[in-house]
Amino acid sequence: MPTIALLNQSGEKINDLVLSDSIFGIEQLNQQVIYDVVNCQRAAMRQGTHDTKGRSEVSGGGRKPWRQKGTGRARQGSIRAPQWRGGGTVFGPTPRSYAFKLNKKVKQLGMKNTLSYKVKENALIAVDAIKFDEIKTKNFIKFLADIKAVGKTMVVCAPEELTAEAVLSASNIPGVFLAPADNASVYEILCYKNLVLTSGAVAYYEEVLK
Repeated sequence: MPTIALLNQSGEKINDLVLSDSIFGIEQLNQQVIYDVVNCQRAAMRQGTHDTKGRSEVSGGGRKPWRQKGTGRARQGSIRAPQWRGGGTVFGPTPRSYAFKLNKKVKQLGMKNTLSYKVKENALIAVDAIKFDEIKTKNFIKFLADIKAVGKTMVVCAPEELTAEAVLSASNIPGVFLAPADNASVYEILCYKNLVLTSGAVAYYEEVLK
């Protein structure tokens, strides 16, 4: 079982934290599952608001431009047909959702592989708890410096640990993202160099992903 140091908010080691082998200790990472989950999450983020006008939506063209026979020209029914300048678009994009479904077990396996990847890369930092009594950005910056989280960092805590003081203290720091464990995605975790988990978040994942 993987074991990492459990730090307090001041960066001091208070204990060794033994992690679940099936969640944080996967040896052979399944990159295809991680890709599938990330692809699913990115697809769901797409707005899909693109729109083009077909021949029935563009203005004009209510009258036949010339009579059917006798002019020597090709027959035309509307000046807003696709072959005309200013005409409608054929098979153009219309508003739609890009989201697609993945099985629950695939999503869970993707999260397990991602957490195991962070452990293998020594990019996982465990903290006993985070608590801020006031909204101050410098307090959160000091916290990250004390635990030696250098670079882009995602901090994940248990849902009940998330407070307004912590969220607002972290919101103005570039490259830092604070999220509850039940709302952290595989894509977001992979976007950040460091992953900081509170002991509550570790317990949450070991309960939900078991």
